[in-house]
Amino acid sequence: MHPTGEVNPTAGVTNDEAPGSAVNSGGPDVAGERGAAPAAANGAANGAVDHTGAAAPAANGVGDHTDAAAAGNGFGFNGAPTGRRVRARLARFNAPWQAPHIPEVLEPLIATHQQSHPKADPRVLQRAFEMASKWHSGQYRKSGDPYITHPLAVATILANLGMDTTTLVAALLHDTIEDTDYTLDEMRADFGGEVSLLVDGVTKLDRVKLGDAAKAETIRKMVVAMAKDPRVLVIKLADRLHNMRTLTFLPKAKQEQKAKETLEILAPLAHRLGMNTVKWELEDLAFGTLFPKRYEEINRLIGEHQPQRDTQLRKVTQKVQVDLRAAKIRAEVTGRPKHLYSIYQKMIVRGRDFNDIYDLVGVRILVDTVRDCYAALGVIHANWQPVPGRFKDYIAMPKFNMYQSLHTTVIGPTGKPVEMQIRTYAMHRTAEFGIAAHWKYKEQKGATVVGPPAHIDEMTWLRQLLDWQREASDPSEFLDALRFDLSSQEVYVFTPKGDVIPLPTSSTPVDFAYAVHTEVGHKCIGARVNGKLVPLESTLSNGDVIEIFTSKSATAGPTQDWLGFVKSPRARTKIRQYFNKERREEAIETGKDAIAKAMRKQGMPLQRMLTTDSLMAIARDLHLADVAALYAAVGDSQVSAQSVVQRLMVSLGGEEGAAEDLAESAVATRPPRARHNGADPGVVVRGVTDVWIKLARCCTPVPPDTVFGFVTRSGGVSVHRDDCFNAAELKAQQERLVEVTWKLTSASTFLVAIQVEALDRHKLLADVTRVLSEERVNILSATVTTTRDRVAVSRFSFEMADPKHLGHLLNAVRKVDGVFDAYRVTSGT
Repeated sequence: MHPTGEVNPTAGVTNDEAPGSAVNSGGPDVAGERGAAPAAANGAANGAVDHTGAAAPAANGVGDHTDAAAAGNGFGFNGAPTGRRVRARLARFNAPWQAPHIPEVLEPLIATHQQSHPKADPRVLQRAFEMASKWHSGQYRKSGDPYITHPLAVATILANLGMDTTTLVAALLHDTIEDTDYTLDEMRADFGGEVSLLVDGVTKLDRVKLGDAAKAETIRKMVVAMAKDPRVLVIKLADRLHNMRTLTFLPKAKQEQKAKETLEILAPLAHRLGMNTVKWELEDLAFGTLFPKRYEEINRLIGEHQPQRDTQLRKVTQKVQVDLRAAKIRAEVTGRPKHLYSIYQKMIVRGRDFNDIYDLVGVRILVDTVRDCYAALGVIHANWQPVPGRFKDYIAMPKFNMYQSLHTTVIGPTGKPVEMQIRTYAMHRTAEFGIAAHWKYKEQKGATVVGPPAHIDEMTWLRQLLDWQREASDPSEFLDALRFDLSSQEVYVFTPKGDVIPLPTSSTPVDFAYAVHTEVGHKCIGARVNGKLVPLESTLSNGDVIEIFTSKSATAGPTQDWLGFVKSPRARTKIRQYFNKERREEAIETGKDAIAKAMRKQGMPLQRMLTTDSLMAIARDLHLADVAALYAAVGDSQVSAQSVVQRLMVSLGGEEGAAEDLAESAVATRPPRARHNGADPGVVVRGVTDVWIKLARCCTPVPPDTVFGFVTRSGGVSVHRDDCFNAAELKAQQERLVEVTWKLTSASTFLVAIQVEALDRHKLLADVTRVLSEERVNILSATVTTTRDRVAVSRFSFEMADPKHLGHLLNAVRKVDGVFDAYRVTSGT
């Protein structure tokens, strides 16, 4: 036997392999272990082929080769050379005895991956896992888990999406370049250029700063365009998904930062890629982190409404199944899940109640062919009453992210609308997994994926990305490739620095200025578009580069005629706010002057009487929000300055008290109206029985608050909470402090203020006040404000006899639908 044809009993491979052979190219063994040959009689290279007879992938590449013959010239039973076919058969014969030892922790990943890709070689994943384990050795997550658990979890998420082997290998290695000394050159030598390209893309994407400027839809597209392969983004999304699942181990501020970034950038990015399963989970996780109370409230409402909705859904799906079966259409009919953040968004954007959104039944119908889709639609419309204007054909005209389906709304058995989606199973996979479904399909067809699949061209958005990849020689050129008309509803224009600003169609330079910054809008005096000076009312087009000229004058501001040509809601709102604020500031100054003039006319001390607390008490009496509102009301002649001065004098004990007592300026000395009916404050002064006592309105103390007494100039005692915002000033006058204790009687009543925060809805205020009335409290005042994200903040002031009852009252209020918090506040809060 020729010496080069001897079988190496240790390595299990022949020594005469051709250079560059897939069996042994000089790099690390693909299988990760090189076991001894159990029987060398057949002369085959028993460690070099997989179970299907395929040659093991080269050390510098990954792929699923299934038909390659073993390389080199082996020897048969008698030492004679054998042909390739014989050798391949012998390799298949030996394969069952050469299955590599798979670590137990890796088995779930491989099992999941092989469900989508039965011919995938597990040794490639094993080798990547072992390499990642080696480099991450000694590193730990914030949770205390070994760091390798993270890339393994990311790869598992991608396996569940059906991604290809190359993507999973890159996922296992995605943090090695950033967090270890492993280099791209080493990775390229070990796993090939495709894997190193993906990992390099993920590493660079991690360095992209996703700040407030990245909220615009076009910025999200640019983040995508920076990636050389869409799979980079798929890995990034899986990476973020696992990080969001384990977010609780980070500091609170970091949690909120990551959640905000996820909600504003990465979840929409998943939507752009059609990866709705990832998008929904990212949104719900981020929503729960940023708005835990609202999240819990919607979750509670879902739990309460679930049984009723399930009953309705069951009736609808059963009837649909009967109708389709009668038409001999094979179909799977299921209910569509509702996601918490989606429900919340609809409540905000559409201004609808929870019941209207959640009780709307959604049904999904899956069929085999496109013909069956339209046949099923005909059956539905023949048996159910369709709602006019609610049919959409996304099969004939797919969405930008490849989504295809027929949408229709019909009247259900109870008279309520039922939303129906009809699609094929293949369309459903795309709707759920988006771009990931295409890689899965491609590999199932038996092709090796090298770079993005050709049929990605079906996705308009990614087609533009591929155009950029072909045309842009440098990443800085990606802006030029994205200057195209994406939508007739919007135009995309650019700042001189290349930042993209989306604006409504027919927008003007003034709209652009306000989109950049409110102050830029207010001080805008001119504009240059594509290097040419233009009027401020000029219409902007896609791709325009806008430069705004601003005034340095402190008095510069918008003009009323701008409201006649601006198109964006932001610009219109900001301009109106400017003029409202300007008018209000003038009214405030006028009001201040009028009150000061009235006080000087009566010879009253301005500095001692015009304190924030004394004026705040008057503002509350007049049902005004704050002192500024009081000044503005006087300036607008809604309240006379003389009446304010009279109230000040009365609240401070007349002219004598007003001239002497600064401390009493924070509270009203006249007894509350309830006291006229024989009520007492429920407080006694130690060692004194005959003294007038009142509870300070600046902090509204109630039992069992820790309190102290302050002797007023008029001889009474005002009672304050220890944490009253006036406490420091009052306690500085030690000689006027007295010890007080709570002593409730049947005539005691207390002023209490609570704040209620809820998801805004119809009849919310009525429901809350009904509960308060049922708790037998006397409501004195109520104010309600609604934030931009449709959170209603209500404040109620009322009198109650037993403060111990407050906890029960708050619990009752919290049970009102939509309420996610209710708590006591003090007047100074």
